[in-house]
Amino acid sequence: MLKKRYLQAKIEKDLESKMVFIGGPRQVGKTTLSNLIGKEKYPVFSYLNWDNSQDKKIIMSSEFDPKSKLLIFDEIHKYPRWKNYIKGQFDKYKDRFSIIVTGSARLDLYKKGGDSMMGRYHYFRLHPFSLAELLSAKLPSIEPFTELSFPENQQSFPIFQKLLTFGGFPESLFAENMETSRRWHNQRIERIVKEDIRDIENIRNLSLLQILVDNLPDRVGSLLSLNSLREDLEVTHKTISFWMNILENFYYHYRIYPYMSKTIRSLKKEPKMYLWDWSQVPDDGARLENIVGSHLLKLCHYLHDAKGYKAELSFLRDIDQREVDFLITVDKKPWLAVEVKTTEQKISKDLYYFGEKLKIPFRYQLTTTANVDFIKDNIRVMSVDKFLSGLI
Repeated sequence: MLKKRYLQAKIEKDLESKMVFIGGPRQVGKTTLSNLIGKEKYPVFSYLNWDNSQDKKIIMSSEFDPKSKLLIFDEIHKYPRWKNYIKGQFDKYKDRFSIIVTGSARLDLYKKGGDSMMGRYHYFRLHPFSLAELLSAKLPSIEPFTELSFPENQQSFPIFQKLLTFGGFPESLFAENMETSRRWHNQRIERIVKEDIRDIENIRNLSLLQILVDNLPDRVGSLLSLNSLREDLEVTHKTISFWMNILENFYYHYRIYPYMSKTIRSLKKEPKMYLWDWSQVPDDGARLENIVGSHLLKLCHYLHDAKGYKAELSFLRDIDQREVDFLITVDKKPWLAVEVKTTEQKISKDLYYFGEKLKIPFRYQLTTTANVDFIKDNIRVMSVDKFLSGLI
C-alpha cells in the first residue's frame, strides 16, 4: 500500500482552482505522489512523461484521453517551450481537466520565454521522508512564533537511526539494505549528471562536473568556498559558480546563508552547503547536522509553499566566529535557533549569546543521546529524534 505524503491533501485542494507544479530531487516520489492523487481523486487521469516517445507524441498533438479529468506532465521542462505549452493547455481546458506538472529541476526557475504564468499555478517542493512523516499520518499544526510540540513515541529513535543511515528517499530507505543503497546512490547520481543536467544545460565537461559532485559530500556543514573548489578543479570562478547553481537547481544540494542583522556583526561571506540526500555524507557529525538541516528546510518550504509564510532557513555566525548551526526566520524575524551536538549536553555559549542579542523566542540544543529533554535558562536541550518528530 502506497503511503500518503505530507503534501497530498494540500495539492488536491489547490487543483480545484489552479495547476500544481511539484519540484524536488530525482526519485523523491513526485511521480508516485501524482499518480496516487490521480487514483484516489479522479475517475480517469492521464500520466504523460516527456521522456517516453509515445507520451511525447500525445503531448505535442494535444490528443488527450477525452475521459481524463487530470493530466500529469512529467519532466516536460525538458521541452524548451514547455511554459507556453502548459499555459495554453490550462487557459483552453481548465474547465475540462486539472493539471499537475512534475520535474527534477526547479520548475520555478525554468521559465524560458513567453508570457508569465503568474496566478495560474501553485508550486510545491517535495522533500524526502522525514521522521515526523514516518511516525504519523497526521500533519502537526505548526504556526510561526508558537512553541513546537514534541510527541512521545517509542519508535522515534530506531526510525531516526534508519533515516540517518539510509536517507529519506523511498527506494533506499524502505529497502534497508546497504548494498541496495550503494547501487541506488550510484545510479541516481549518474542519471542526474548524465541525463537530467545534460538534457537541459550546456555543460562541456561532464567528467569535471562529476568530480565536483563526488567532492561535495566532504564539504557538508563547513563554510563553502567557491575559490577552493575552483582551485581543486582548475576551472574559472564563473564556471564553478555556474556548476554549483545547476546542481542546486537540480536538487543535489542546497545552501543556507548567514543571517544579517544590525544587532550582531554578521559574517557576510560564504554560505554553508548540505545535500538533499544526507546519507551520502561520510562524516558522522556532518551527516547529523545535515539531517537536522534538511528537516528544518522541509518545515520552511512547507510553511512557504502550503501556507504562504516567508519562512527561511539560515545560520548564525559573526566576525568573532561565534556560530549557531540553524536559525528559522519568518518575515526575517527570528523564530527558533537550533544547535546540533553529538553527545554534548553542556549548553553552547554561542546559543546563549545570539539568543539574547537577537531575542530569539525558542532555542534548542540537540544531542544524539536518547531520552534527553530538559530546559535550562530558556534553552531546551533534547534528543535529536524527539525534536525532529515535532516537525513536518
